[in-house]
Amino acid sequence: MWYEVHPTPVKGSDGRNLMYVRPKSGMKLTMKELEEKCEFYNALRYGELSRAFDAFIRVAGRFLAEGYRIETPIGSFAPKLSLTRQVTSPDEVKDRDVRLDGVEYNPGKLWNEEMKKWHDGFRRYQNPDTQELLADKEKLEQIMRECLQKHHGYITAGMFAYYSGLTLYSARKLLNEWTKGDNPKLLKTPRGKEHIYTEV
Repeated sequence: MWYEVHPTPVKGSDGRNLMYVRPKSGMKLTMKELEEKCEFYNALRYGELSRAFDAFIRVAGRFLAEGYRIETPIGSFAPKLSLTRQVTSPDEVKDRDVRLDGVEYNPGKLWNEEMKKWHDGFRRYQNPDTQELLADKEKLEQIMRECLQKHHGYITAGMFAYYSGLTLYSARKLLNEWTKGDNPKLLKTPRGKEHIYTEV
């Protein structure tokens, strides 16, 4: 497995940034590519996987909405609830205070067991140093503007991290910097659980 090394914002005992590792950026399969792999390796008809996912999502979504936990071979899914306000007494909780916060996924041990069958060690990918990338603000701004053009005038932290080579943390921090000051370059707008950035 190819991996990259990146700094965290947390300092170690020697005063320098602690490091973390992640799989090499860009290692991604689309649903179309996954369909093709299943067709090649498992003799599935092209489209069978998508149809199975569609059926699962429709049926599981219905029962998740009723409060069921769904147990599957690839893990369990359960509705995640929260309160819209701080409450200290159970008697004060009303129906209107309960909010659906999405779905919790617990992969269990299956994925670890399956990956062990194929895993054969690690190999370091010499990714660019984050500090070196951040030093060239002009180039990063150019990448940001090219991303805006490619994606119809908006960008997310994940998209910017992918194109720039920055970590998600550094990409988000830089995008936020561009939304501040007397002459901001970007406007930050919430969208679900993330933010989109558009040109001012």
